[in-house]
Amino acid sequence: MRRGSKPLPGSFLETPLAHRGLHDMGSAVPENSRGAFRRAAAAGFGIECDLQLSADGVAMVFHDATLDRLCGRQGPVHDLTARELGDLPLFGSSDHIPTLAEALEVVDGRVPILIELKDQSDGAGTTDRRLEEAAASVLRDYDGPVAVMSFNPAQVATMAELLPDVPRGLTTCGFVPSHWPMLAEHVATHLRGIADFDAVRAGFVSHDWTDLGNPRIAELKYAGVPVLTWTVRSPQEEAEARRIADNVTFEGYLPPVPAR
Repeated sequence: MRRGSKPLPGSFLETPLAHRGLHDMGSAVPENSRGAFRRAAAAGFGIECDLQLSADGVAMVFHDATLDRLCGRQGPVHDLTARELGDLPLFGSSDHIPTLAEALEVVDGRVPILIELKDQSDGAGTTDRRLEEAAASVLRDYDGPVAVMSFNPAQVATMAELLPDVPRGLTTCGFVPSHWPMLAEHVATHLRGIADFDAVRAGFVSHDWTDLGNPRIAELKYAGVPVLTWTVRSPQEEAEARRIADNVTFEGYLPPVPAR
């Protein structure tokens, strides 16, 4: 175990994690929805999901900072209250944006859930702690296997302070400038080296599978750090990713589920 970190439960290394739940728009089951979480848990898959903050300080399960792609409505998530967001249908389905509490009620400890706190600073900089505090207020009462992570090291450090007994990690990648235009070049370079791992008391990484050859990943793995990877979209990609990664976050196909 790394200094100051909480060990990642074995279930996070054994059970493939469904990216934003086991969503399938062909079956009218949108990403990050209660329906996607029910499907994942019923199939025996773990769940990866995302958090954004409502205008009234509630942790909402939603990936994007804006509502247009998922709800067909203009404007940022943080402009609406939790009640207003909860009234919005996802992709025109019968599902609506859930709060973190509602999502955890669906999962109910049946499978591991990996929660990514989305950066609220638009630059992986400092944090006002509001999203972390909102998430912590819900997670304190949850008994199932759960871990948290973020691209922003400041958010991981805050979660270490608020919930020291919940495993936490860094979401990482190659931080290619064209994919991260909001980041200053020196910030992208710093994040690419995963230099804050020990300082923020992280215990694992979840790294872009296309960048698993990053020498820093080899260093961390050699040191015994669990390496998860995202987002794998075929059995062929999974086979390649598992040459390095301990487990995969997947979508678009069904990987084997370990026997219970």
